[in-house]
Amino acid sequence: MATHPPRARIDRRRIKRRRRRAALGALILFAGVIAAILAALSGPGHGLAGSRSRTARSAARAKPAIPAVESGLLPWQLAAPISREVILPGTGSRLMLLGGLNGSASASGVFSLNTADGALRQVGSLPAAVHDGVGAVIGNRDVVLGGGSPATVATVESFPQARGRALGQLPTPRSDAGIATIGQVTYIVGGYTGARPDRMVLATSNGHSFQSVASLPVPVRYPAVAAAGGRLYVFGGEAISGVGAGRPVNDIQMIDPAHHRAAVIAHLPEPLEGATAVVLRGQIYLAGGDTTTRQAVIPGMGTTQLSPPVATAGQGGLRTIGTIWAFDRMSDRMLPAGRLQVPVSHAGAAVLGSHAWLVGGESGGTQLATVEMITPNSAFGRAGSPGAGSPFYGDKLLIADRANNHLLLFDPTLKLLWRFPSASSPHDRFGFYFPDDAFFVRHGTAILTNQEQNETIQLIGYPSGKVLWAYGHPKVPGTGVGYLYEPDDAYLLKSGQISVADANNCRVLVINPNHTVAHQIGTNGNCQHNPPTSMGSPNGDTPLANGNLLVSEITGSWVTEYTPTGHEVWTVHLPISYPSDPQQLGPDRYLIADYSSPGEILEFNRAGKILYRYAPTSGPGMLNHPSLVERLPSGVFMANDDYRDRLVAIDPRTQALVWQYGVSDHPGHQRGMLNTPDGFDVLAPNGTTPTHPATG
Repeated sequence: MATHPPRARIDRRRIKRRRRRAALGALILFAGVIAAILAALSGPGHGLAGSRSRTARSAARAKPAIPAVESGLLPWQLAAPISREVILPGTGSRLMLLGGLNGSASASGVFSLNTADGALRQVGSLPAAVHDGVGAVIGNRDVVLGGGSPATVATVESFPQARGRALGQLPTPRSDAGIATIGQVTYIVGGYTGARPDRMVLATSNGHSFQSVASLPVPVRYPAVAAAGGRLYVFGGEAISGVGAGRPVNDIQMIDPAHHRAAVIAHLPEPLEGATAVVLRGQIYLAGGDTTTRQAVIPGMGTTQLSPPVATAGQGGLRTIGTIWAFDRMSDRMLPAGRLQVPVSHAGAAVLGSHAWLVGGESGGTQLATVEMITPNSAFGRAGSPGAGSPFYGDKLLIADRANNHLLLFDPTLKLLWRFPSASSPHDRFGFYFPDDAFFVRHGTAILTNQEQNETIQLIGYPSGKVLWAYGHPKVPGTGVGYLYEPDDAYLLKSGQISVADANNCRVLVINPNHTVAHQIGTNGNCQHNPPTSMGSPNGDTPLANGNLLVSEITGSWVTEYTPTGHEVWTVHLPISYPSDPQQLGPDRYLIADYSSPGEILEFNRAGKILYRYAPTSGPGMLNHPSLVERLPSGVFMANDDYRDRLVAIDPRTQALVWQYGVSDHPGHQRGMLNTPDGFDVLAPNGTTPTHPATG
């Protein structure tokens, strides 16, 4: 039998063990405190940047993904180019434009710009013409601080003008600065006095009294500045003195105005000056600017081509770029988030709601009249991931490049994944000529394409390139069984049959896999709209979820829903020139392209009422014979712009051009160019086809 020590002895042992544990715990806590202090002191900027704790770094890893941005070029533009102006938010959808540079002359005009339609009207003038100033809304006035006129000035001007005179004076003349606001206090950062850099970070709450709150470690002009979390972030800029004077820098500086401290906390992947920093939904984005480099290594993404193909070269070896970055404040990293449609530097910029507007600016030293917008959009991906900023993020894009006689497949980064035909493709006895449309079928394992002027339909294995099935006789039109005459829009139905709009035969065929015709809608050679007996030159036969076909007729501009056996469900005449490839968006809402010049994108209902219209008549947004338009999962419209040799994506809400592949009005077969593209499709990772889910 075991013996037990007296209770008093047990209690004494417990007390000793507790004391030993307490002492050990205190020692561990003390060591942790010392380690935290050392970690803080060893970080960049010592007490400022390094004050972020290990807990914060862990939180950064758990932080939700930063959304990429949708970037769009508006279909309208300013009446004249301008750059280096002040842009401030106005009321509703309006922006205020103050001063700026017109050619080589400073401007004094104050204008109101309606971002809804591009309407611009002059509402007044500044007391003195000025450019390269900075601006803020202080009190109930739009205020312009400093700038060049043409010499650097210290004047603080306001609109409406304060008591008939300048609102105040900066402590010294200053131009080329950046500006940001925290609460009710406006901060002026960086810039040039006309003779030397100005390191002082100035704060004002009224526009006429100023105090210095910090000094920049790296003095710069033309920086991009934004405020978030009670701190100011300064991105790049142009060095004013030293070995790199006159060249952009890659420093990211942070200013803590509450504690009067500033430090360099990180570096940009490339040096930049004249970029634009904006805060959207609490996230800092950096857009455009002038750089001296072409490539940089992005952490986690390797070597990346930073400048898009349309970047423009300016004076002094600088190149204007369109890269948009998201700044991760928890890790001090720049993450690629998208691209501007037009590379720009020295633009005026302001935020209205969740949209930032970049107005005018310069590209390669040339002043612009363009207006661009950027907005966070998780449907365009997440910042830092391949393809961020693409309207088909996560999917693959197939293009039928008609006049180049091939199919191209891209990922969201526009890397070419597959091409047909190619040197490795199996022999095709039918020939591959004039591909009009092409759609993924069979869960992404094959592509159905119609070759309009080859008079054939082909089912091509993907990725093998083997022709699995074909119908028609190459370059031999006809009306009999096995013949086609200008076939358009071949679709695989859920039944395994194939429908096609046989345009010049004025019929729609439903073809069995064994090459027999299951159904014919319309009468051979009778090209008048008289449903269900005849139809006028059909060019679209989109399968619907209910099993019916949505047919567009060129002659008379009709759209009709038919059953596969040819019974009319409804028909409507549209007030457009040339209806092409209608798509269903909702219970009584349809999308169609007007294949004309200028072309249009329209939404309509069965009563023929036009519910939406996109129809720019000039500029980069104008369409020239668009043949197919579909709504992508991201909510934007993608369209073949056939005769402008490009594929485009349009945001129906802003009517901005948010993506483009191909060089406008320049046909070609080189990388980045198309020649009369006439079809496209998107394939999701799970093999589905989101723009035509009713097909087989």
